[in-house]
Amino acid sequence: MKSRWKVLIADDEPNNLRLMGQILKNHYQLSFATGGVMALEVARKINPDIILLDIMMPDMDGYEVCTHLKADPETAGTPVIFVSAMGEGEDELRGFDAGCVDYITKPVSAPIVMSRIKTHLTLFDTHRKLEEMVEQRTGQLSRAVQKLEKYSLETIHRLTRAAEYKDEDTFLHILRMSHYSVAVAKQMGLDEKETNSILHAAPMHDLGKIGVPDSILLKPGKLTAEEWEIMKQHTLIGGEILSGSEAEYVKLGETIALTHHEKWDGSGYPKGLTGHDIPLAGRIVAIADVFDALTSKRPYKDPFSIEKSFAIISEGSGNHFDPDVVDAFFAVKDEILSIKEKANSQAESDFRHYSKAGPGTNL
Repeated sequence: MKSRWKVLIADDEPNNLRLMGQILKNHYQLSFATGGVMALEVARKINPDIILLDIMMPDMDGYEVCTHLKADPETAGTPVIFVSAMGEGEDELRGFDAGCVDYITKPVSAPIVMSRIKTHLTLFDTHRKLEEMVEQRTGQLSRAVQKLEKYSLETIHRLTRAAEYKDEDTFLHILRMSHYSVAVAKQMGLDEKETNSILHAAPMHDLGKIGVPDSILLKPGKLTAEEWEIMKQHTLIGGEILSGSEAEYVKLGETIALTHHEKWDGSGYPKGLTGHDIPLAGRIVAIADVFDALTSKRPYKDPFSIEKSFAIISEGSGNHFDPDVVDAFFAVKDEILSIKEKANSQAESDFRHYSKAGPGTNL
């Protein structure tokens, strides 16, 4: 009874083809080729499970045929056995260099041919099953990781909302400023992975406000010096809440929480960092956060005009803000305004859908 295995035999000598056919006909599904070019054509057409290949053929020798087979993704994994009268060691070595799995010297022995084919088909089948298993397991792992990441991001977003729940505009604020941050980051040349991390980490910038008393957080007037010192502690509280995580988003969130109130000239807090000692993510989020605060209503102020807000950002270059970040911000000014306009005009649910879409998606 013939098996399901397909065997391609390539040889320019009819007698050799007949002999191999007699040996194998009752065991395998056979196809034949009388030259190298034809062998390549048949291999691509029938996708054989194993190929028996002569070396000395007039149009293309077996070494070249094997090289072409191994260069083609469709046939690269198909085992090739050279069957040749060229039995010197250097001939066999050249065959293995070309990619064959075995070498049978003519005149052939039927038991040896059968044994070698069976051995390599078994190995081939085992390898194929292992690849399928790896592919299946990889797919399962990928789906599990995506699911875990989804739940992790949802937890982050809910934690962020809980931290600033009393401010009715806070949810839109953190989404606007996170997308402002992405626009600036992309302009500065950060890659997709980095901008995606900023998108999800930036909303954690003020997580520490959960530890600030409402009497200070929501005070409609100017804070006293003592109250201001308490307010500034939100950077350290946020950093402490987010510290010790192995998750990339959370680690970046810790960095942003700690550094988004640092200033280029060293006059910021909590550590008074200067210049490039301030992590780039913190420098980017700083300008996005300030711009959104300037153009939004707060308990202590009405929103500033776009023109005044832009002027304040420009005046802050070199003292409050990194000049390069300011340049990037104004380079994407139209995108910033588009994010703001569309965020303010859409329902919260629509904007949440935009947030899930990730960087590079337009509102």
